[in-house]
Amino acid sequence: MAVGAVSGGHADRTNLLVHVLTVPFFLAGTVAVLASPVLGPVWPASGLAGMVVAVALQGRGHKRERVAPAPFRGPLDVVARLFVEQWVTFPRFVLSGGFAHAWRSGRPMK
Repeated sequence: MAVGAVSGGHADRTNLLVHVLTVPFFLAGTVAVLASPVLGPVWPASGLAGMVVAVALQGRGHKRERVAPAPFRGPLDVVARLFVEQWVTFPRFVLSGGFAHAWRSGRPMK
């Protein structure tokens, strides 16, 4: 799931909005899972649930795009791409101005 308007992905405003709203849930879920030894036993399940919901909603958002993301090459690729997109690629996309550009030039929400 490479993030970038150049690749043709992440050009739909609804999908962009989904990502802006769900990436923080994925990040918080990751932190909750990692901090669960300190926070307590309910946090791993809560964190995983947040991560799964975020990814599921993003998957639905990706279906709105004209250009589909590249298919996963296997289970390790799924995990690697999901974590890299959430923790590195999407924040970089936002901070670099790519998100604002994609929003301005993207297809209107319907």
